[in-house]
Amino acid sequence: MSTEDYLKDISEIKNMMNKSSRFFSLSGLSGILAGFYALIGAAIAYYVVSISGKDYLILDGVTFRWVLIDLGVVALLSIITAIWLSARKAKKNHEVLWNATSRRLIGAFLVPLVTGGIYILIKITSNHYGLTGSLMLIFYGLALVNASRYTIGNVQYLGYIEIVLGLICAMLPGYGFWFWVAGFGVMHIIYGSLIYFKEQ
Repeated sequence: MSTEDYLKDISEIKNMMNKSSRFFSLSGLSGILAGFYALIGAAIAYYVVSISGKDYLILDGVTFRWVLIDLGVVALLSIITAIWLSARKAKKNHEVLWNATSRRLIGAFLVPLVTGGIYILIKITSNHYGLTGSLMLIFYGLALVNASRYTIGNVQYLGYIEIVLGLICAMLPGYGFWFWVAGFGVMHIIYGSLIYFKEQ
């Protein structure tokens, strides 16, 4: 066997190991659409707050709950879209969507995300709304970084950006809405576009 054959074998083994330990069916298009959902949801939230006649820093409980429902719909649409497009991509690539790797990916993603969600709900029920946007960005970023071990490595960079935006947002609470728009809207569109064009 020549050196080239050995190198080829090693490369094939490495590719097989990557395929068995990483989930490659994430769709760039789902990231783009999630970003657009976030921008539309943010526009609706902005409208709800503006017609309430209150400063968004001192929202009453009813208005804030409407904003949370709006954000919940955005999250639900993003999840459904991601599952549908990932399933379509997996089928196209003759891969199984639900396997040991995707289960590890979801587990790694959900632990920080659910922990953050529960913590945010605790703060909200105590009428502490001020850092909600910051906490969403930070815990979402941590979830992405944690899950990046089981999928395409670029996900971790989006996670780092979300964390940094969340920390800056915590220092500038009066701009929480705009940081949320930047993190969940603009950054998703940019990241999704990079992945989408890389896939083509």
